[in-house]
Amino acid sequence: MGAVVADDGPSGVKAPDGGWGWAVLFGCFIITGFSYAFPKAVSVFFKELIREFGIGYSDTAWISSILLAMLYGTGPLCSVCVNRFGCRPVMLVGGLFASLGMVIASFCTSIVQIYLTAGVITGLGLALNFQPSLIMLNRYFDKRRPLANGLSAAGSPVFLCALSPLGQILQHEYGWRGGFLILGGMLLNCCVCGALMRPLEPPKKSEATKEAAEKKAKKKLLDFSVFKDGGFVIYTLAASIMVLGLFVPPVFVVSYAKDLGYQDTKAAFLLTILGFIDIFARPICGMVAGLKWVRPRCVYLFSFAMIFNGFTDLMGSMSVDYAGLVVFCIFFGISYGMVGALQFEVLMAIVGTQKFSSAIGLVLLAEAMAVLIGPPSAGKLLDATGRYMFVFIIAGIEVTTSALVLALGNFFCIKKKTEEPHTKEEAAEREELNKSEDKTPEDAKVDSIEVEQFLKDEPEKNGEVVTNPETCV
Repeated sequence: MGAVVADDGPSGVKAPDGGWGWAVLFGCFIITGFSYAFPKAVSVFFKELIREFGIGYSDTAWISSILLAMLYGTGPLCSVCVNRFGCRPVMLVGGLFASLGMVIASFCTSIVQIYLTAGVITGLGLALNFQPSLIMLNRYFDKRRPLANGLSAAGSPVFLCALSPLGQILQHEYGWRGGFLILGGMLLNCCVCGALMRPLEPPKKSEATKEAAEKKAKKKLLDFSVFKDGGFVIYTLAASIMVLGLFVPPVFVVSYAKDLGYQDTKAAFLLTILGFIDIFARPICGMVAGLKWVRPRCVYLFSFAMIFNGFTDLMGSMSVDYAGLVVFCIFFGISYGMVGALQFEVLMAIVGTQKFSSAIGLVLLAEAMAVLIGPPSAGKLLDATGRYMFVFIIAGIEVTTSALVLALGNFFCIKKKTEEPHTKEEAAEREELNKSEDKTPEDAKVDSIEVEQFLKDEPEKNGEVVTNPETCV
């Protein structure tokens, strides 16, 4: 593993767009699958927990809510840990936490203990894996980054389709305690994925370049300067509004079908359809986003995906039979997959590599507040009206509004720049290098050539989309 170093993502390191990056992508695929699918898959044990502890369904539902809250709400904490210790050590510790939480939960004697173990500890472990894996993916891929994001995001529906039936088998064969214990063992694979996150080696520099680098200030553990970026502020606002309604339809579509009089197995099959479509939608959308003409306008493709998703919700509110719900799930799976494939790609394009570790933590914190409000609010609306139509309409309006905020905000509020970002800083560094003491004319010439070559390669630096004035502020 090597020494623990601050994971700065040093400038001048060009993303390999392949090689070991494919191993990083594989690890990110697994981590994304566990992070998003596990809170939903654990719900298969709820009936047995209700019988064991004599509680209600709403009490057991808190397990999934706490898992999601930890995944989103600990974003800033993960950012601080990554900037201080690096991605790989954080992921290894996170894998141990995720596994330990489920193993301890298998011995719990009350629902509150399960909240603390399967909810808080496992949720924290998954969060410590999810965010660093995205940061490493961002550093290993540049030109192929949209495709890499789409492929890694496909881990969510793939694992959901696999973990749900596996959970049912484990519950039937070993009970909920045995199932929790086995799932805890499976979560140790997060440590294996963390071991794959090998840091990129910076290029060898001259003594003068090293001295100039040492004079730079230490990296901030949490960089709040991202809020000076208008594009980041608009993205955070739009994402928070989107999350209010994005997760509502998958939560209520099964109950919707049951209320229409269809069998439980037939109603549950709707989620299988949605997940199957989602598996293919994410990588295909990633390929489209990587096209030469589309990538500079990726923020508008993301806006279109959200409008598509919101419009699907509005149309789904009119479903009156099973066939209508099947059509809804097909189109919702396509739009949901597009949103999943593009959300972090657009954020990477806006803030770049250097600030992404802080930016994603702050965005996830903002989304955590929204994700705790969205589904419960929809449930209260359903209790008050007794009609699913209004739930789907409100969700559609929220997602569509977020799309308009993102698209119009970027079009009207983001100033276009003709200069490359960080030009002043690079010029100052170059001047400092030229003023280095005890340097012969030949040495000065060589260092000048190195700096010019560094500045020449800088536009291709991982995470910077310099050709896109709409998403780079």
